[in-house]
Amino acid sequence: MRLELTGRQDSDQEELDELTLLLRERLLELDVEAVETVRSGDVPDGAKPVDAIAVGALALTLAPIALRSVLDLVRTWIENRPVRTVSVTLGDDSLELEAVSSADQRRIVDAFLAAHGPQAEPEPAAGQGD
Repeated sequence: MRLELTGRQDSDQEELDELTLLLRERLLELDVEAVETVRSGDVPDGAKPVDAIAVGALALTLAPIALRSVLDLVRTWIENRPVRTVSVTLGDDSLELEAVSSADQRRIVDAFLAAHGPQAEPEPAAGQGD
């Protein structure tokens, strides 16, 4: 899975880099195998390896069962951060999460999860589906 943050219009590259690292720390608290910064290609001669990091991009390795917790964390994390969107790419599918109403985001996340197998679908709330 790949996550890519897009800052607001007044965000600079340094702020976006800091926000990316903060999100990485939060994601590592979940049951994921790995969260790595994404390299932006070959490192030019004379460049520092850090120069090749794609600002705002993370690659995650996780079990399908952890997908919901990752998406829920990202959805709530962007609500109070200067991030316009977080693009989530899983295989050929992608999803853009924005700091919009929680109900709208939840519906979008539920539809995305439904497309990725039964282990990633939402669990029914207590008293439903009995």
